[in-house]
Amino acid sequence: MSIDKRRRLAGMCAMALALAAAATPLSAQEAWPAKPIRMIVGYPPGSSPDVQARMLAEPLAKALGQPVVVENKPGASGNIGADQLAKASDGHTIAVIGNGPLTSSKFLYARLPYDPLKDFAPIALIGTAPLVWVVPKAAMPGSAADYLKQARAKGDQLAYGSIGAGSGSHLGMELIKDGLGINPLHVPFAGGPPIINGMLGGQIDMTLLPASTVMPLVESGKLAAVAVTSSRRSELAPGLPSMGDLGAQDVNIEVWNAVMAPASMPAAHQARLNGALAKILNASETKQKLLQQGWKVDDTSQAALESRIRSDTARYGDLIAKRHIRLD
Repeated sequence: MSIDKRRRLAGMCAMALALAAAATPLSAQEAWPAKPIRMIVGYPPGSSPDVQARMLAEPLAKALGQPVVVENKPGASGNIGADQLAKASDGHTIAVIGNGPLTSSKFLYARLPYDPLKDFAPIALIGTAPLVWVVPKAAMPGSAADYLKQARAKGDQLAYGSIGAGSGSHLGMELIKDGLGINPLHVPFAGGPPIINGMLGGQIDMTLLPASTVMPLVESGKLAAVAVTSSRRSELAPGLPSMGDLGAQDVNIEVWNAVMAPASMPAAHQARLNGALAKILNASETKQKLLQQGWKVDDTSQAALESRIRSDTARYGDLIAKRHIRLD
């Protein structure tokens, strides 16, 4: 074989190898997921993240062509499940996480084993829900504005219940105190039902709880609703004033759950997950199911979720530092 022929053959081989190398990422991308997807839920069975994860698992499996297996890893207010996600390296692990582990936990726990802003990739927001500010029925004979005027005058003679230090109901009411100029004292309880009992029994004067929990009591006449905690009115509690209606336009308190992935997951895989979840979440059937559970589908883009995480992190970080709230 002549030198020229050998050179041409070597060149052709090199080109073939280069083309094969260039095609490898595309082939790998098309093949993903190559095995079942593990969906971690850092909360117990029956919790809202668990219910939502199981609602999404089947349609997501159909969209991806692989089973989606839900695994409950409860503990530490969702932080244990979040930590497991942060450390997952198999490329096939995602999680449903509530807003706390992604925003306020960074400031509440000095030894948090993960960094919410560095260790995760936002995939899609599942649903949002404002809390509802409720009081005993007898305490609100007039309008929300009338009650607010009364609450300002009473100052620390009033008390509010929360489901524990650092919880959404605790941090939310502290933001409302700043935004509306009221000053009720904090009384922590071990869950929503004890708070309701405490209010009906006269031990506390107000609380913030999900609409799905308190609106039946409002409708039955046992409690009165002052407002929702979002900056705008909510379809989850039609007719109730918002924080903006009461004069606190900068107060926007919503709880939310989201699908997250480890930061190490390739962007193409993140995008495929987001595309599949966006179609599922924006389907009318899914929206109706979430509405019945007390949740509203919002912007499902990755950028919107990242923006929400960062804005809530800044809001709660400032508040927690100002109030010197620590949980360890």
